[in-house]
Amino acid sequence: MSSTDADAVPVAVAPAKRPPINKYAFACALLASMNSVLLGYDISVMSGAQLFMKEDLKITDTQIEILAGIISIYSLLGSLMAGLTSDWLGRRYTMVLAAAIFFTGALLMGLAPNYAFLMAGRFVAGIGVGYALMIAPVYTAEVAPTSSRGFLTTFPEVFNNFGILLGYVSNFAFARLPVHLSWRAMFLVGAVPPVFLGFAVLAMPESPRWLVMRGRIEDARRVLLRTSDSPEEAEERLLDIKKVVGIPADATDADDVVAIVRANEAARGQGVWKELLINPSRPVRRMLVAGLGLMFIQQATGVDCVVMYSPRVFEKAGMKNRTNSLGASMAVGACKTFFIPIATLLLDRVGRRPLLLASGGGMAIFLFTLATSLLMLDRRPESEAKALGAVSIVAMLSFVASFASGLGPVAWVYCSEIYPLRLRAQAAAIGTGLNRLMGGATTMSFLSLSEAITIAGSFYLYACVAAAGWVFMYFFLPETMGQSLEDTGKLFGKDMDDGDTDDGAVVHHERKRSTELITQQ
Repeated sequence: MSSTDADAVPVAVAPAKRPPINKYAFACALLASMNSVLLGYDISVMSGAQLFMKEDLKITDTQIEILAGIISIYSLLGSLMAGLTSDWLGRRYTMVLAAAIFFTGALLMGLAPNYAFLMAGRFVAGIGVGYALMIAPVYTAEVAPTSSRGFLTTFPEVFNNFGILLGYVSNFAFARLPVHLSWRAMFLVGAVPPVFLGFAVLAMPESPRWLVMRGRIEDARRVLLRTSDSPEEAEERLLDIKKVVGIPADATDADDVVAIVRANEAARGQGVWKELLINPSRPVRRMLVAGLGLMFIQQATGVDCVVMYSPRVFEKAGMKNRTNSLGASMAVGACKTFFIPIATLLLDRVGRRPLLLASGGGMAIFLFTLATSLLMLDRRPESEAKALGAVSIVAMLSFVASFASGLGPVAWVYCSEIYPLRLRAQAAAIGTGLNRLMGGATTMSFLSLSEAITIAGSFYLYACVAAAGWVFMYFFLPETMGQSLEDTGKLFGKDMDDGDTDDGAVVHHERKRSTELITQQ
């Protein structure tokens, strides 16, 4: 073979090596996500506490399901407030505020003398739930480098599930106390972590995207240099953010930042809500359909009912002893906690869509299996009850595992990265609000629905929702893996930077107006 022929042979190129996880971004995501421990604890601790509250306060099943589910409805207000607060105070101080709200809510619930006072405590805790649900994924997505954004953005859901497990452990640990003390201890323990978390969050930097929106370019650059995989990536991320916000690429802190911020102020606040809800561009409409649809599906499949009422489902499956059913409920928390690393490790390797589709399919299958086994329990002889009960328990745990390894964490990751910067906080707040509304609707109706169509019928209904959700995810959710936060908008339609799109026109106008004001100064 001649040297010329040898030169013509293509040389195999080794695939690009994935950069190691940025330790500073990892620490920021870790601290930001710890508020989610309080969220998970507040939700799951109610599953055991309700058994003792019913006996101590002499309240009905209807009052119990209202008390259990109303926290999700109350969190609507918290999630909507969080969108405005995070743009005003910043992402970091919004997390401190969330911790303070959780602390207050836990005290009110633990010291409640009656049902009305308990409801007031649930209201305060619900506000905290809304704040934590919205702000932790947004902050983590804005700090994380592109190479590990999916991995780091799953942290809020990881800690949420860990909090759920702690709630079940608390139920089991305090179940042997006198009835009037047991449920109070379960709630009061939840007042301890917020004290430490509130101070820990202060050690974190502010979101670079929020800093740019406030005209603090150099502060944003310093944060990006510490949270990016390379100085080049930091500069590229900074230029992308400035481009979306409408700040000229050559603007620095030496420029009149006040003029820049004023020029962009019109693109936020009321203008954001108008662009989202009244006159959205075609790409924004598609983003809203994808994001809100995913949030609806995540809760409409009844996962919060399994978390909140697992002792009752276990009782239906044959576990009549209260202590045994509370102990078995810890398996639900363990499944949610130990299966979520699957999504965490695979998000940036296989992508969002495969995990969502695999998870949604598994959930539909296991919900159908759970419903069928519970139905057969009522119709088969007692000799077969033990086997059918075991099938029910395995199906319920498999459903939880399917949710935790896909739809649970991936939905939050997906919805935190599809919206453009100027719409992100408010759009995430709307999605969180819908998520909590559906969570509240399912948990507040589960006991009544089970009485009307049986527990088996309820799970058949959730199985149908999961199957419909799979179809929705297959047709409406594009893959976002490997895309920068500023580029994901292109997946939903025409290039959002083009001047001939409504969305791009806003950016173009902001950039032009900023330049004019600086020139005038």
